[in-house]
Amino acid sequence: MSTEVDSTARPMRPGWALGLVSICAFLTALDVMVVVTALPTIRTEMGASLADLEWTVNAYTLAFACLLLTGAALGDRFGRRRMYVIGLVVFTAASVVAAMSTTVEVLIIGRVLLGIGAALCMPVSLTLLTDAFPPHRRGMAMGVWGSVSGLAVAAGPVVGGLITQVLSWPWIFWLNVPLGLGAALLSALLLRESRGPRPRLDLTGLTLVSLGLFGLTWALVRGPNAGWASSEVLVTAVGGALLLLAFVAWERHTPQPMLPLSYFRNQQFAVVNIVAFFQHFALIGSLFMLAQLFQVGLGDGPMAAGLHMLPWTLMPLLVAPIVGRLADRYGNWPFMTVGLLLQGISLIVIAWLAAPGMAYGSLILPMIIGGVGITMSIPTVINAVFGSVPQNDIGVASGTNSAVREVGAVFGVVCLSAMFIAYGSYDSPEASIDGFQAALILGGAASIVGAITATFSPERRRLAPAPVHAGSRSPVESLDRA
Repeated sequence: MSTEVDSTARPMRPGWALGLVSICAFLTALDVMVVVTALPTIRTEMGASLADLEWTVNAYTLAFACLLLTGAALGDRFGRRRMYVIGLVVFTAASVVAAMSTTVEVLIIGRVLLGIGAALCMPVSLTLLTDAFPPHRRGMAMGVWGSVSGLAVAAGPVVGGLITQVLSWPWIFWLNVPLGLGAALLSALLLRESRGPRPRLDLTGLTLVSLGLFGLTWALVRGPNAGWASSEVLVTAVGGALLLLAFVAWERHTPQPMLPLSYFRNQQFAVVNIVAFFQHFALIGSLFMLAQLFQVGLGDGPMAAGLHMLPWTLMPLLVAPIVGRLADRYGNWPFMTVGLLLQGISLIVIAWLAAPGMAYGSLILPMIIGGVGITMSIPTVINAVFGSVPQNDIGVASGTNSAVREVGAVFGVVCLSAMFIAYGSYDSPEASIDGFQAALILGGAASIVGAITATFSPERRRLAPAPVHAGSRSPVESLDRA
């Protein structure tokens, strides 16, 4: 990845760069999770429907997914520090909009703006970090950055539940304001500017993919209430699908595509991105449901629900270093496969055990197993993406994989919600349990599909032992005869 540093560039400040981009990692990861445990309270106080709650989560992830690659291109063209600061300012202003919202519609608009801000600052944060550290220290810096993201994922449900119960849910967004403003100001003063190849912005591709994904998401969210055969659902579903097909056709022929489709002719890259889609389909969709299961089905308060999710969300912090070392030795595909399988088994077992008034203790073991599964699969998927393309293409490949993950999260939330509506309701704890069970089973099935897909990784063939031909001796046989 080529980088141009301004001739008037400031000296590198590695410590400041690490701290400031880690704030971005923390805030953008936190905002995916922090709202989850506040959803039942938002539903009650604002009279929101399940569809409204879906949009509260998906408005952020959908905007984030659609604009990730555009954010990286803007950083290359106009300056990465500049886009990082602008992204933090947009993110902070959006937090104020969300915190001051009095209707669910304004809250959803705030969440869209949060996703736009995150998409502007997140892609360039790693590039700024790479620019600030010499090659022999980048691994350490990336490890710290990743640990901060993991901490935000683990802390999100707990922080959201604690703030919602002790203060009120708008404070989960007010929390972003001092951190975002402080990071924006210090980044403008202390980080040095750099630029990339400055590609032409693919505005046509951005428009097609954004409208296409919005159309499909709208159809899935509205289907349970409007009817799957209604003209509204059929028109938006078909229109969304046609726009996505037009996006693929455009990307195949435009000189500077937003999404280089040639990457997907690489079997490793294609397999890993399919795995990432199902991984986040199951993960984010299930967390959306689990937070409500604990509160609506089992009677937890927001803070208790967040604490009860810790056996799941804490595992990345505890197990990730071990998985990283083992994956370096044995390859990525065994951990992708087993991790997703464990995640799927965990969700199905939780669905099987869930019952009104049940003791929480019976869920601890399956939640730990699910958390270990996530820890095994998420970092190895990212490693496999980096290993599937040339060094100069890592930036775009990473952005593509991030976008695929976010799209998987969007469809996970809407599809698991559709299963909840089909089999349950909020009328009583008993009725809600039926819906949560069906939704979690779908999440488990998606994880297992991802595990099966991971077995098609070409890495598996490369790691397999060479066959022993007739008349030849295996290494073990040679040692036995010696």
